[in-house]
Amino acid sequence: MSTFGFIGMGNMGQAMMKGLLKVYDAAQIAFTDASEVARVKVSEETGVKAMPTNVELANSVKYVVLAIKPQNYDEVLKQIRNVITPDKIIISIAPGITIESVRSHFDGHVRVVRCMPNTPALIGEGMTGVSYDKNEFDLEETDTIARFFTSFGRFEILPEKLLNTVTCVSGSSPAYVYMFIEALADSAVKYGMSRKDAIEFAAMTVKGSADMVLSTGEHPAVLKDRVCSPAGTTIAGVSALEENGFRHAIISATDKCYEKSTLLK
Repeated sequence: MSTFGFIGMGNMGQAMMKGLLKVYDAAQIAFTDASEVARVKVSEETGVKAMPTNVELANSVKYVVLAIKPQNYDEVLKQIRNVITPDKIIISIAPGITIESVRSHFDGHVRVVRCMPNTPALIGEGMTGVSYDKNEFDLEETDTIARFFTSFGRFEILPEKLLNTVTCVSGSSPAYVYMFIEALADSAVKYGMSRKDAIEFAAMTVKGSADMVLSTGEHPAVLKDRVCSPAGTTIAGVSALEENGFRHAIISATDKCYEKSTLLK
């Protein structure tokens, strides 16, 4: 029996599996995907066995990772409901799908770990919010769960009610960061810098600034103030951002993201 089985090989499924391959042998992992082309491609690239059906996959592993879109949950859970035994654990990554919603598809009690990863997991720099009832798992299982999530980045265990917030601050927000990098690069191109150099400067600035927050433990406002000299260039730029609703735009995006995630049930 393999340890982990992935249902779905989209970007997030592949990111998690590739991280997992750094700490587990390919023989301990299996997967399936609706696309035969994807099954062949991923299996050839990773050496991980592709299973023909979701039922066969779920029947052959201990940890079943549902790396599928929310709209596919009902169909997939209906397929595997008769092979999920008490010794198995479901890991769910879909936004808005609660633990109780997953359990409602089964007759008996099912152990579920709900999480919200993000796309930087593709390069081992993911941040994942995780929620589960520790009383339902033994020490070996909780260690395995921790090993799973650290294989592609960092994770924090949070109350389930905060996972929709994780979707906003971490799951969806890389898109906002990419937009910021693009806009910052555009502004440099406007003043004569090449596109390649502009993107590198902007991206490295975001990366370095994020590392400063994490490594120093300082509040972002403190770090911002250290860059803002009196009557200097930076405070002039910060003032323009405030005048144009920079903070309000980010908070409004979070509001919309949160609203949408609560509807995905």
